[in-house]
Amino acid sequence: MARIELAPEVFDDFERFFEHMAEFEIGDAPERIGQIIVAVQILADNPMIGRAVRGGKRELVIGQHSRGYVALYRFVPDIDTVFVLAIRNQRESGFKGKT
Repeated sequence: MARIELAPEVFDDFERFFEHMAEFEIGDAPERIGQIIVAVQILADNPMIGRAVRGGKRELVIGQHSRGYVALYRFVPDIDTVFVLAIRNQRESGFKGKT
């Protein structure tokens, strides 16, 4: 089972989600963040499940529509670790400086 490490920038992403949801009075921000964390845990057993993108990174699609997110990560088999680098809403245009 792979270890999962969240980059510090992921917490900035969560903060951005909270701010956006507060601005638009979406009251279930903690629940959504919890769902993202639960979904990312699948990478512990299936680190190659995400679609391949540039630079040896992968993307895990989480949820759909307004509750849809994408986690950018890299799996390092030598140390059996998944590094989650960023998370964005599926409606956002991309990962800033990550791909």
